[in-house]
Amino acid sequence: MRSIWNGAISFGLVSIPIKLVNATENHSLSFRQIHTADAGRVRYRKVCELEEKEVPTAEIGKGYEDADGSIIPITDEDLAALPLPTAKTIEIVSFVPAERIDPLQMDAAYYLSANGVPATKPYTLLREALKRSEKVAIAKFALRGRERLGMLRVVDDVIAMHGLLWPDEIRSPQEAAPDTDVTVREAELDLADALMNTLGEVDLDSLHDDYREALEVMIAAKVEGGEAAPETAPDEGAGGKVIDLMAALEKSVQAANEARGEEEGEGVAEVTSIRGRGRVAASPKPAGGSGAGTGTGARKTTAKAAKKTAASAKKTTASKSTAGRSTASKSTATKSTAAKSTANKSTANKSAATKSTAAKSTAAKTTKKAAAKKATPKKRASA
Repeated sequence: MRSIWNGAISFGLVSIPIKLVNATENHSLSFRQIHTADAGRVRYRKVCELEEKEVPTAEIGKGYEDADGSIIPITDEDLAALPLPTAKTIEIVSFVPAERIDPLQMDAAYYLSANGVPATKPYTLLREALKRSEKVAIAKFALRGRERLGMLRVVDDVIAMHGLLWPDEIRSPQEAAPDTDVTVREAELDLADALMNTLGEVDLDSLHDDYREALEVMIAAKVEGGEAAPETAPDEGAGGKVIDLMAALEKSVQAANEARGEEEGEGVAEVTSIRGRGRVAASPKPAGGSGAGTGTGARKTTAKAAKKTAASAKKTTASKSTAGRSTASKSTATKSTAAKSTANKSTANKSAATKSTAAKSTAAKTTKKAAAKKATPKKRASA
């Protein structure tokens, strides 16, 4: 790796010659500006405003623009004359616990490499001292024309230095905080915990830049003379909507479980909101022990027991419902049969009564005819 700065670490009376090497690299693809009509390069040219002509790099210097717009020239000799003790030295000023450093202050990272064989012994001494103390070193150094703040820590067997922003370069977070006071319920916190536990940890080495890979594929296709079919980004839904936070959390937990390939009924407990109750008691957290691992196991056991109970309750309810329906059907059928039987009996009785009435009427007519015949006198024969 190419060094970008050579100097020494000042560790009390110990001086450690080192080389500064970039610890990070940028893999982003860069583009050139072109003329769309003929794909010709569009370049920036450095032109003097007074002479209106291009100026070579050798004739370009530095200048400070004052408040009134006037330019004050600053030469390299002027900068070299400034008292800058850290121009070639990383001066350690204190050792503090790593927790004291706010991640907001961290800037670019560098590796400090021992410069030569004589630097090996003091370099190893500082590295092992940092390891044993479990502290980091706060230092001042100068790079690219300005004095900077840095933090030295151990990464494997190498001393790494993180550039730090000066404290007055960190803006207050109060301006970014929400203006409205919002109350978060325990049930919502429980769902958020369930989602965090479901997502779990990730191996950072497995993460990669999907956009850069797709961009490389597209460029390769264009080089070969073809057109790469762009992949449609997944629709995340329209933004700016007022959503049901509980429903969104529950769906997030479910989606996370599905993404991890877990079967239904396994994994981290899902918390479901109960209608009509304002608060849901949070699950007790274990005191001591393995911490998060024990809490996750308890949640898994509770989830399985709860789901088994719910399944049994559903089966019992379904059985009762089926039995009720069967009994109702039988009762209806019995009532229908009884009604039909009663109707049939009534019809039969009416028919019998009709027949009896007809018979009685016929008998009466016959009796009347017989009586009439007897009452009529017989005519005598003439002599």
